[in-house]
Amino acid sequence: MTDPLPRLRALCLALPEVTEKVSHGEPTWFVRKAFVSYTDRHHDDPLGFWCAAPPGVQQGLLAERPDRFFRPPYVGGRGWLGVYLDVPVDWQEIAEIVTDAYREVAPRKLVALLGT
Repeated sequence: MTDPLPRLRALCLALPEVTEKVSHGEPTWFVRKAFVSYTDRHHDDPLGFWCAAPPGVQQGLLAERPDRFFRPPYVGGRGWLGVYLDVPVDWQEIAEIVTDAYREVAPRKLVALLGT
């Protein structure tokens, strides 16, 4: 399997004013606040990422596709979504999920730069 980190990193850093820092031992992307955090079995986490998600999205995706999505520890109670990257990945879907996460956290003026 190809390392998914470079592709995830490129998706995150393509968004306006995003920075990357290591947080809790893993690459994490910020737009003022964290919106995506990579997980690489650091604490027995699956290979994937955690991200902010619009209200209700976590529950819907977990019910529909538990083979692709999970409720992450710590932030899952706030509606964040866990996404497995050790399964076949639809990178177009991942790009949409990352963009939605950005929209949840970024200031309105930056979200406006994305258009519709």
